[in-house]
Amino acid sequence: MKRIVWSNKVALLSLFLAGSLLSLPQAALAKSDAASQASKAGDDSSTVRELQSKLNKSQFKNVQVSVQNGIASLSGTVAVYEDKADADKRAHKVKGVEAVRNDIQVAGPIVPDQQLQSKLGEKLEYDQVGYGNVFNAISIGVQNGVVTLGGHALSYNARDSALALVSTYPGVKDVVDDVEVDPASPMDDQIRLAEYRAIYGYPTLNRYAVDPGKTIRITVQNGHVQLDGLVDSQGDKDVANIRANGVPGVFSVTNNLQVANQPSESPKQASIH
Repeated sequence: MKRIVWSNKVALLSLFLAGSLLSLPQAALAKSDAASQASKAGDDSSTVRELQSKLNKSQFKNVQVSVQNGIASLSGTVAVYEDKADADKRAHKVKGVEAVRNDIQVAGPIVPDQQLQSKLGEKLEYDQVGYGNVFNAISIGVQNGVVTLGGHALSYNARDSALALVSTYPGVKDVVDDVEVDPASPMDDQIRLAEYRAIYGYPTLNRYAVDPGKTIRITVQNGHVQLDGLVDSQGDKDVANIRANGVPGVFSVTNNLQVANQPSESPKQASIH
């Protein structure tokens, strides 16, 4: 009888020890997870402090920041869209930030879309004057304060200049960059120069070179030419088309020139500048 009792005690002790040993890895894992979470929270707090330091500027005084699991969230308001974009860039440069959620709202005046598009168009017409702006054809569309830039730019500098101009204008709530930068090509450069001479060297068309903001825009992409802008008559549009097609090495010509006082073929198309 004593042997049976002793055997039972040994069995119970073995079961207890086995259960204790099995629970050790789980307890260690739970402790490790807790330590990892605490470390992550500490890292996020450090990241928040560094991000707040990066945004310690007067233009960001109404911006709030938070960080969770490496994702930075920006909220609050700024005066112009450029400040929203700048805050985003600064946040991406902070060590420990893996992604940015930019919910900053652009405060300032509410400008009607048509008025905003007209004002921005006037600014863009004379942007990059002296830097070959005749070879830029950047379009503008505005919807609910969101400005979309499209069309073609001769260079990244030309595109960036247009984006900077729009980003600082009061009333712009957001900016979408759909501008296509024309490929660098010696052949295209030769065609651009030849097109310029063919069009502006013609007696009835050279008056469009007088005002640098009211030009016939010439863009070239891999030998394909596109004409944009506003001309006074259908005759001028047709002559420009003939002159453009007469340049050697041109594969095709797309004539998007609009005639003054005539309805646009695409009423919803953004204006070209």
